[in-house]
Amino acid sequence: MEHEQSRRLEKRRRKRCVILIVIVVLIVIVIIAVVLGLTLRQNKSEFESTFLSRCEKFNQYDCKKVWGAFQQAYVNKDPCKVPVEAYDPLIAAAPFKPQCNRMMFWSKTKDVVHGFTEKKDCFVTLEDTLLGSVLDGLTWCGKEGSKDTFTTGCPGWSECENNTVRSFWNRASAAFADVACGDVTAMLNGSINTPFNPTSIFASVEVPRFNASRVKNLNVVMVIQKNNISNCTDPSLKNLTQVLDTGITYSCKDVSESRIQECGAKPEIACGACW
Repeated sequence: MEHEQSRRLEKRRRKRCVILIVIVVLIVIVIIAVVLGLTLRQNKSEFESTFLSRCEKFNQYDCKKVWGAFQQAYVNKDPCKVPVEAYDPLIAAAPFKPQCNRMMFWSKTKDVVHGFTEKKDCFVTLEDTLLGSVLDGLTWCGKEGSKDTFTTGCPGWSECENNTVRSFWNRASAAFADVACGDVTAMLNGSINTPFNPTSIFASVEVPRFNASRVKNLNVVMVIQKNNISNCTDPSLKNLTQVLDTGITYSCKDVSESRIQECGAKPEIACGACW
């Protein structure tokens, strides 16, 4: 009899243990779900916060409106099926303004260009405009069936042609080039084999949109190092002159990166004297 009671008590204890384990597991699952949900919402709000805080530095725009136009381009869409035209409403919400004789384009020289323009108020790059400044260095995408903005798990630049980020920069670059006027400057990289690469945004998107009715001259600054590979005699630059709209004059000058850095650090040197 006592043995039977002991067995029953042991059986009850085992059931209680199983129930307790199940409860603990369920609690852990709930905690993980809550934390994950908070993390996802935090990532989303951080991206939106970054977008709006950068936008608000440009006082003349309704940043909430710009954010709404931006989201419409990619939210609830396959991140590999966002064509450049999807960003047309965004461009309309924050149009680029012509800044004649001050517009700077670049290819494979981003750090050099921005290191210079941050110190000298001579030129304006795409990344100095509202849209370029707001989205510079960021990654974003949407997903079908979701209204959220994601910053991880997005396709890379080369994974698909119409990916969210690539389409934006192609569209923004085209719009920036459309308003180029007067003397236009471009910094190219003399440390690579093909400074005017036909697959680059500068070659494939921007240069073909330079219109002779607005752009008078294209001045190329070839950034060179001690052990340089290319310079202004590089054959790829012949392709540049062929693509360039008839009526736009072209010039190229080899300038060392050290000279550009030195010039940027000395406010007494006029911009035109840097090269």
